[in-house]
Parts: sequence; C-alpha cells; structure tokens
Amino acid sequence: MSGEPLPSEHLSPLATLVDEVLAGVGYEMAVATELIDDAVPGYGGLFDPATTPAELRQALEELLSSDLGRPPVSEPTDRSFILYVDGSSRGNPGPAGAGAVIMDSEENRLARLGRPVGSRAGNNTAEYVALQLGLSELLARYEPHSVAVRIDSMTVIRDIWGGNDPTEPGVETYSEAIATALARVPNHWYEHLADSDPNPADALATVGSDIAAFGP
Repeated sequence: MSGEPLPSEHLSPLATLVDEVLAGVGYEMAVATELIDDAVPGYGGLFDPATTPAELRQALEELLSSDLGRPPVSEPTDRSFILYVDGSSRGNPGPAGAGAVIMDSEENRLARLGRPVGSRAGNNTAEYVALQLGLSELLARYEPHSVAVRIDSMTVIRDIWGGNDPTEPGVETYSEAIATALARVPNHWYEHLADSDPNPADALATVGSDIAAFGP
C-alpha cells in the first residue's frame, strides 16, 4: 500500500500536512508524533504551545521530502483479528478525528492508528472514517481470515451490517470503501460497545480531532 492519504473531509493546509505524514508511516500515530516532535526546532513539538505554525509547517515539509517509511509489521498469532474503532468530534460538527487499534486473537496490540477527519465533521462521519482506516491498514498489513469489529456507533452498524442506506450526508465514499474492504475478509462481524466499555481507539481519535483543529 502506498503512503497516499485516505480520503478526508476539509482540513486546513497545516492539518493536511500532518495527515500526509501520518499516511507516510501507515497512520501509526505515536510514530508520526515522535518524528514531528524531533523535526521541530528547539524544544517545541506537535502540540507544544510554543511551536509556531511556521515552525511546524517547516518541520512537516522537511519530513515529507525525506524518505518516510512504515514501521515493521508486528506478527499476529493467527489470521483472526480484533479491530477497535472510534470517532471523535468536538462540537458535532467540529474538529473531528478517527482512531483504530488492530489486535490479534489473543488481544496483543499490533497497530495504533489515528488521523484527522475534518475541521467541521460530525461524530458519525468520524466513525465511518475510523472503520475505513482500520480495515484499510488491516488489509495492507495482513491477510485476515476473520475480524471482529468493536464499535459503538449504531448508525454505522445499521449501514454496514444491517444493509441500510447511509443516513449521514456525504459518507457514501467511506461506506463503499468499507463494504469493499469487508468483502475481502471471509468472516467479519460487529460487537457493539456500550458507552461504559473501554475502547483503546478513543484516545487516538481524540488526538486526531486535536490535529483537525489546527489552522482556520
């Protein structure tokens, strides 16, 4: 799979650059954040208030002109996987992010993924993007025989597994990409998460929404 970013909603030029760096490292949020922090001059970093937009832009452009590479792929125990997904939107609509965590059947964490979704996107759109992100990277890295998707959005569940037409405006691109990805997995099902259930993708989605808030 190339380092080209997945489709997203409207993002500022600065947030777009961060998303491009994320794409270059397979959307591994911790890896991208460390690279950006190291590239920012002085003692600033991606979320340091002392980092100016100009410093961050320069660091991002330098990273994108370098040879960004994906981190090594962790080995799973078998071809069965668990995928946690979550979306976050500040203001609903507002700055939104998506997160996904890929685990093997023994719940070893294989990937922690995140990205900005849009500067003014809703929770449900962010959930679609999170599912697309997780499935895209799962298929790029492995040949899954089965995947249990752990998700809290009943809107996405009714669309993807219930066969309903999307009720959220503008998510058809994501919905179609998800259906295409799931068609490549012989066995897949959802496990609905209640609000009280832990979701390791939640923090990654929150970071994605923080990135989406960059710029006008």
